[in-house]
Amino acid sequence: MRTGRAWRSPNGIVTVVSIIIAILGWTAFGAAILVGLFLDLIGLFGNWIILGAVALAWLATGREHFGIWCILALAGLAALGEVLEFLGADLGAKRFGASKGSTLSVLAGCIVGGIAGTPVFPIVGSVLGACVGAFIGAACHEFIVMEKQPGTAAWTGFGAALGKVAGILAKLVVGFVMLGVAALAY
Repeated sequence: MRTGRAWRSPNGIVTVVSIIIAILGWTAFGAAILVGLFLDLIGLFGNWIILGAVALAWLATGREHFGIWCILALAGLAALGEVLEFLGADLGAKRFGASKGSTLSVLAGCIVGGIAGTPVFPIVGSVLGACVGAFIGAACHEFIVMEKQPGTAAWTGFGAALGKVAGILAKLVVGFVMLGVAALAY
């Protein structure tokens, strides 16, 4: 029942201020989820933002929503997303003919490229840089260390770059799975 500027509930009076705080809290939660998905799309740590948002919502609601098993499941999924992103470039390179030692070169290329690409193209630079870095890492390893022909080395680098894109998309899919798990646990 509405009485003046407050509503009565079985536990007492819920003020307009607490309703506004709840609206702002869930709006911030939704914004964090969107930011997390965007960060996944550009190859950054979005699933960890999603996990943090759900964990904060769990704590802010007095552990009424979600639950510890949901938080643990989301943490496992966030870790899985990172593994899939890492493995994407490596498996892509191997599918296109990379040798056994190329894993570290691809990983180093992804990291250096992501860091170097960010200041050049602030938002998408980390993805472009990581893909170019995966290409360069795999191609250089195959050309310099394994002494393969330039065309063969470039083909392997192309596979690493495609694999990096596939890894990023797999991580984004894991982010949506995380949202599904959180929605079911709510």
